[in-house]
Amino acid sequence: MLKLVAMDEEDLQIISAHVQDAVLKVGDLDYRPGEQRFILACNRFIHDQKPARSRGKGSYERRRSVLHFDRVTNVRAMNIDRTAPEDVLALLAINFEPADAPSGVIELVFAADKTIRLTVEVIEMRLADLGAAWETGNKPDHIAADQTEAK
Repeated sequence: MLKLVAMDEEDLQIISAHVQDAVLKVGDLDYRPGEQRFILACNRFIHDQKPARSRGKGSYERRRSVLHFDRVTNVRAMNIDRTAPEDVLALLAINFEPADAPSGVIELVFAADKTIRLTVEVIEMRLADLGAAWETGNKPDHIAADQTEAK
């Protein structure tokens, strides 16, 4: 199980690599303005593991994970319908745009031109796996990322 902390842009890029191709539902997004916290639960694709061979085809793994961002002062979502909690999002990358150091914007980039921009006082985020991995026969396909499995 993976547990990582990011306190700077380099750390953030390491976490971004680990959550590339994670899938989640819009209902898995949670902003708590009073706590200055943004949380998202996702099904993380395990890239660093070679596929097992099972019944003649590749077998991959996913893990339920949580991304936790602190010191968030504003959240802006683009092209994401918050009234559709079952819609699936495929996370492609996490980027950081510095502003008045150490503040800036953390951008969560999803397939289909969907983004979430978190205005932060500083980079302070965590990634934690919540349990055991499960097998999936599906490898992420960036061309058809909207159809990527959510389970």
